[in-house]
Order: sequence, then C-alpha cells, then structure tokens
Amino acid sequence: MITSLNWVLLLVTVIIMVGLALFSNRIMKTRKGEGGFLLAANCLGPFIGAATIVATGFSGWGFMGSPGVAYKYGAIELLGNFFFAPAMVFAVLFCARFLHQKAQTMGSLTIPEYIARSHQGPDSVKRLTQAFAAGITILLLMVFLVGQIKALGLLAGQWLGIDNQSASLLMVGIIILYTSIGGLAAVAFTDAFMVIGMCISALIIVVTIFADLSPSEIITGLNAIDPHLLAPDNSGPYGSTPWHVFMVLPYAFIYSATLPYMSVRFMALAKTTKLHHVAAYMTPIACLLSLVPLAGLYTRLKVPGLENPDQAMPVFLAQFLSPSVSAVVTLFILFAMKSTANSVLHAIAGSVSHDLRQAIWPQCRLSDKSLLILNRSSVWVLGATGFFAMVYAPPFMLSMLAILGSGTLMAALVAPTLLAHFIPANIYAALSSMIVGFITGFIFFLQFDLGWVEAPLYSSVLACATYWLVAKVFSYQEDTVSVSSH
Repeated sequence: MITSLNWVLLLVTVIIMVGLALFSNRIMKTRKGEGGFLLAANCLGPFIGAATIVATGFSGWGFMGSPGVAYKYGAIELLGNFFFAPAMVFAVLFCARFLHQKAQTMGSLTIPEYIARSHQGPDSVKRLTQAFAAGITILLLMVFLVGQIKALGLLAGQWLGIDNQSASLLMVGIIILYTSIGGLAAVAFTDAFMVIGMCISALIIVVTIFADLSPSEIITGLNAIDPHLLAPDNSGPYGSTPWHVFMVLPYAFIYSATLPYMSVRFMALAKTTKLHHVAAYMTPIACLLSLVPLAGLYTRLKVPGLENPDQAMPVFLAQFLSPSVSAVVTLFILFAMKSTANSVLHAIAGSVSHDLRQAIWPQCRLSDKSLLILNRSSVWVLGATGFFAMVYAPPFMLSMLAILGSGTLMAALVAPTLLAHFIPANIYAALSSMIVGFITGFIFFLQFDLGWVEAPLYSSVLACATYWLVAKVFSYQEDTVSVSSH
C-alpha cells in the first residue's frame, strides 16, 4: 500500500516538474542563443534565485549524510552544517554583484568563459585556459554526479520497492527530461518547488523531535551516553581539534562563490533583482535546513547501538514517523538530492556544449536552433554517461566522491573567479593557479590524512598564492620593460 502511494507521489511531482520546465522553456526563448539555456535568460528574481541557491547547496548530504555524522560525532556536526547558511548568504552579498555585472559586460555564459574573458593575454592561451577550466569541471563534477546518482538509487530503490540500479536510471531519466527542456530556468524553477518540500521535511523532523523531547532532555541524554557528543575534543571528520569545525565557514563561502553549478546562478540573476532581497529569502530557508542533523542526535538517544551511523536517518524515518509521513519526507529528501544533481548535470553540459566548442573550434558559428540542440543533446549524453559510470564504477564512499569532486574544483577555480576582482592579473596567472589548485587538491586529499574541509582550503591557499605570485612577476616585467623603454 505504501509503495503504491510512493509511486503516486513520484508521478505527481514529475508532472509538476515537467510543467515547470515547459513554463521555463517559454521564458528561455525570450533570449536568443545559448543565454536562454545556460543563464535562464537572466530572469531569476529574488525568491527563485534564493531557492535554487539554497536547494543546490543543501544537497542530499544534509538529509542523509549529515545526520549520520551527528549520530557518530555528536553536536559538532550541527555546528558544521549550520555554517553553510551564513556562508551562502555572504557569498551572495559580497560576490554575486561583481560576478553578475562583469559577466554581463563581457557576455560570458559560463564560469570557464568568464575566467578566460576577464584576464588579458594571447587568444591561444585564453582558449587553453577555458578548455582546461571546462575539462576539470567536466572531470570533477562528473565524479560528483556519479556519487549523486548512486545515492539517489540507494534511497529511491528502497522507497519504490525496486532494485537500486533501476531506481538510479529512473531518477536520472527524470532529471534529464526537465533539465533538457528548459535549461537553467527549468533547474531553478524546479529547485524552488523542491526547496519548499525540503523545508516541509525539515519542519516535520524538528517538530517530531521536540514534541517528544525538550532541548534540555536531549542535552542530558546525550551527555549521559558520552560527554564528548556535546563537548568534543576534536571536530570529528573536519579536523583534529575542536576549532577545525570553524573551517567549514570559509570552505562553504568559497564553495558557494566559485563552483560552477553554484556561482552560475549569480550570473543568471535579473538586473532588477536586489541582493539583499535574495539574502532575506535565503536566510530562514538555510537556517531551517541546518537543523536536519538533529535527527541524528535524536536517533542516537533512542537507538544508541547502530553499527552503521549512516542508517540514522533511515531508522528515524522508519521508527519515529508514520508510514505515510515517512513516505512524504523521503520524497522531499529525494528532492534535495535531485536539486544538486540537476545543477551539476547542467554545469557539465554547459562546459561540453559551450566552453569546449569555443576553445577547440573558435570559428564555429551555429544557428540558435543548432546551439539549443547541442545544449540539450549534451544533457542527455552526459546524464547517460553518469549513469553508466555509476553502474560500472567500483564500490566507493559517497562522501569521498563529493569532497574529491567539489573540493578539488573549488580550489582550482577560487583565484581566477574571486581574486580577479581584487588583484590585476593576466591569463597566465589564472591558468597557473588552476593547475596548482587542481594538482594539490588531489595530492592533499589522497595522500594526507586531513579533515574533509582542510585539503580543499589548503589547496585554495596555494592556488591563490600562485595567482598573486605570477601576477606580481608579470607586473614587475612590464614595469621593467616600461622603464627601459624610457
């Protein structure tokens, strides 16, 4: 009976999302060329903009992985997860305007194109830089997408009563369908619909917990189980000291401001959209979603003997919610996963259909219709590639893939997207910093026993230092040439 209800819920939401995609397709056509598909025709208002940013930032990790971390390590995860809310708001307030205005001035439609056009240098090197930025975006976000697809299959398979592989294929097919119809506009409008469901889910979780136990009872119970759950001597997965958890704040800020599937939303905001209005919508939504790890703490109190902490949320859904409510909350958790997967897929498709085409074939001139076909075909092909990569990939940890993909990419892109606003530099500085961020990101993550956010942040620092150093070297050479010529 419950399985039938789940299929009905899925069908209804698919109809709604396809309807939103068709509506967004009409908006997309108001701007000719690729701008409609890649930048949603610059139509994102304050609520849609805020909703799609938060929905993308608070992925399925917030609902499935984070409660597991809270179950194992305690309240430190509640603090770590909460830092994403102010970080995303700060990214909008301090980075969105200059990125949006500069991209509009240069006519950039993607982050790799923005990097290439915002730095001076020979056209051949600028094309190489755009190709490199697109290449690492495709590689690292495909790694991230594979993890998202697997996570969707694991949850949806159990929810729908089918095998995980079939569930993954079904979820990917749905994402491909509405993303290919309306591009970023479809992604943003469906994200807004899904974030409402995510907020309802968070409210249900919080109300269920506090209707049973008061905050003081939760604190007393956790302290009785293990005092380190409330007063840890380290930051769990974030680092070896209690202070390492505060590194989540700069990590989440850079994450929100530089990753292509996040920062492209800044470029897609409407000219009339006020950033403080976006922040005003984002703040309560993000703060509410930050409370979801409470489910892990509550489950630790009620079911203290779980061998696998990642089962904290599934156990909470099964034991502390009615079957019908649990079905609805699970649907909303799937929303959280899909809101990130569709954004990642759209960003990869843009790098393939736009950036690589420009870098490799700069003289290519296609009609608007041909460009749209190319954009949509890229979504279909890359979505299918992600699914088959998931099927044939060896077993892996989902959290490891998420950090490896997004963390390394953010380290590679942070300097030419953020520092470019403050430090004058040429295309050589941009390319050098990306190479350093990319290589050190892999080395720190795979070869050193560092916390989840440490490796990307250390790589980001090295990439920024490289950017500044190369910029200074070229500036010194230019000054020397100028003096000698006089």
